[in-house]
Amino acid sequence: MYVRSIYATGDPAELDGVAEALRTEGRELLSAQPGFRGMGLFVDRELGKLLVGSWWDDEASRQASNELLGKRRDELLAPFARTVTVDNWEAAVARRAQDLGPGGGFRLVRMNVEPADIDLLVNTFRDTSLPKVQQIPGLDGISLLVDRDRGRAAVGALYGDRNALVASRGAVAAVRGEATTKARATTTSLEEFDVVLATAVPHA
Repeated sequence: MYVRSIYATGDPAELDGVAEALRTEGRELLSAQPGFRGMGLFVDRELGKLLVGSWWDDEASRQASNELLGKRRDELLAPFARTVTVDNWEAAVARRAQDLGPGGGFRLVRMNVEPADIDLLVNTFRDTSLPKVQQIPGLDGISLLVDRDRGRAAVGALYGDRNALVASRGAVAAVRGEATTKARATTTSLEEFDVVLATAVPHA
């Protein structure tokens, strides 16, 4: 699968209104597009950060949806967003257990890695890291996204509630340190968000 992520920052006072518009109208617009497979919507209300991820069957579906919906997306974000970054990813590994709503927690780790080492990172994550983190209480889903051309990767982890997210920090840090060393990757950022919506569309 393929993913488009939208990362926006702005005035925290305007965040909830825009998040609600994306949860309702934004989700409806995406759901009508061919190849759509799910959506995640996450917020940091204290600092004023918003992250949206949409999942697609293939690159063509992702691109077509962006061309069709990009203008309306910008309009929905406008009351809040002062900066917007749009990125495209390949979902190298994805494990989803259930849909989540408010009350859940989401952790995002961004990494840089030499393009030649992307497959090493994917294999390390799938074969070594994944079995360990799946034993952590409260984990409800995890994915590894990669950008092979630009040498970037992102790991997103969903937890059923905020307490589980907090409690997992030490164990996850140990797994992350081991994996990045083995895969010759460099962690560039670590962020946590509240879940507004995380849903997957099953294949027919």
